[in-house]
Amino acid sequence: MIPTGVGRYQPLARRLLKPLVERLWRIEVDGLEHVPRTGPAVLCPNHAAAIDSLVIPAVLDRTVIYVGKAEYLRDWKTRRLLPALGMIPIDRRGGDHAKAALDAARAVLEGGNLFAIYPEGTRSRSGKLHKGHTGAARLAIETGAPIIPIGLIGTAAVQPADSTIPKLFCPVTVRFGQPIPVERYRSRIGDRAIYRELIDDVMFEIQHLTGLEYVPVYAGRTVVEPTVPVPTQTTIGASDGPEATPEATIARRSSRTVLTSDPPVPIDEVLAGSRQG
Repeated sequence: MIPTGVGRYQPLARRLLKPLVERLWRIEVDGLEHVPRTGPAVLCPNHAAAIDSLVIPAVLDRTVIYVGKAEYLRDWKTRRLLPALGMIPIDRRGGDHAKAALDAARAVLEGGNLFAIYPEGTRSRSGKLHKGHTGAARLAIETGAPIIPIGLIGTAAVQPADSTIPKLFCPVTVRFGQPIPVERYRSRIGDRAIYRELIDDVMFEIQHLTGLEYVPVYAGRTVVEPTVPVPTQTTIGASDGPEATPEATIARRSSRTVLTSDPPVPIDEVLAGSRQG
């Protein structure tokens, strides 16, 4: 179930704002049929601008609950408005401070609703696609909800980093990818290697939808140019194949490689976003 009061004004806001959003920006939507009309799903978009959280609910006909920084609620003007529009506040200190938001996210999905989370954790200021945190994968596997990768194109031009006023009449594209089912992984809840491989697969799909260059570091941290070769697209758990896909730059790694070279970030830190952001 959706936490009491969260999202209660979103249907009204969507009816009022959707025509306005469509007029202010030239929005093109692809793959909307991939979003289920009923039942839970974890929506995973790339994150380039604050306006992303407006665009996604505007193009859907279902209420979308998402997490946002608790700092947004310090202002009296937003303290009640943002939760009513669908935001669950998250304390970015992580640990026990983020547990309430995590429990609320599970409740949203277990109640058959849509939950959106940015796997990059915070906005990308580099214009590239960054490494995904594993929180979305863990939520999906624990609740059985499929993951819908989403590619947002053009929102960075609408609202560049540190810009408070969005530019009007810019083209924006929202591309919904095919659902990634998680049922066969539910017997491996708690397996960090599976969480990592699943979110890597999600980021691969987002890259395919957006065409963005991928960098294997978390958003908000120093970017190190990747030295891995162009990978192939494989299923989760499969080893690297011989055929290369030119559009891809995300390395497909085995569970053993994940466990030995790249320990995943704890779930509470993931949902709290980048601590450097």
